[in-house]
Amino acid sequence: MKRERITESSAWNDPRGQVMKTPDDVAEMMRLRACGWGVKRIARQLGCSHHTVKDYVAAGGVKPFKSPKRPKRLDGLEVWLRERLIRHRGNADVVRQDLLADKGVAVSRRTLQRAVQPYRQALKAEALATTRFETPPGRQLQIDFGERLVEIGGAKVKAFVFVATLGHSRRLHVRAFRAERQEHWFAGLESTFTTFSGVPEEVLMDNPRALVVRHDAVSRSVQFNDKLVAFAKHWGFRPRACGAISGAHEGQDGERRRLREEERDRRSFLPKLGSIRGASRQMGA
Repeated sequence: MKRERITESSAWNDPRGQVMKTPDDVAEMMRLRACGWGVKRIARQLGCSHHTVKDYVAAGGVKPFKSPKRPKRLDGLEVWLRERLIRHRGNADVVRQDLLADKGVAVSRRTLQRAVQPYRQALKAEALATTRFETPPGRQLQIDFGERLVEIGGAKVKAFVFVATLGHSRRLHVRAFRAERQEHWFAGLESTFTTFSGVPEEVLMDNPRALVVRHDAVSRSVQFNDKLVAFAKHWGFRPRACGAISGAHEGQDGERRRLREEERDRRSFLPKLGSIRGASRQMGA
């Protein structure tokens, strides 16, 4: 079988019959134009369309390729994306979930990672300027509640979400309830101890009314609910309430600031409740 040899030329043939001119051809166009030749005369001389000559002459020579500018789905959200990326400490997937929940914009994880890449420098600078408050393993558990409207059986229901975070590993335990009463705090703690197969030395909370009777910000004295005291004695942990962040106490109460940040991060877990069929069966009474 005879094979035809493929030949190459310096000019590219357009399917419409036009020929893309080489830089030498364009230079000849410009020279002839400078000599006073008309566009159509130059086109006949070089064997191309007079529109091609006209475009090159108007551009002043070879035209650089310009990729068409297409609108992007994240245009106009730069400030919002930067703030959310810093808030979630560089977790782009959590930012993507917030983007869908708050802005109604669905993008792939890779698309969002490319969009927030320039803002990671701010996170690096913040990491260099911040000293994290560390706790040794088994020392501390942080607890709090969040809330979210979820759809169950076609009806909007407010879900109260108990979130427990181990201070050292940042491991989470999440459980949903229909309310935020004292028994729900206790049930959340009991399920946390069972899930983690152990009890920490202390449990840090953000002064919930169901557990803290009084907290004097000046004297820093705390009066816990009697039932919490008995519950803590039974399980063998020490309850602790966050103090106010001010002046000399700011360094001592860095854990309160961290609790506030993690409370915002819990929003990444809350939207998932609405997509779980039968979520009502997982909620307490």
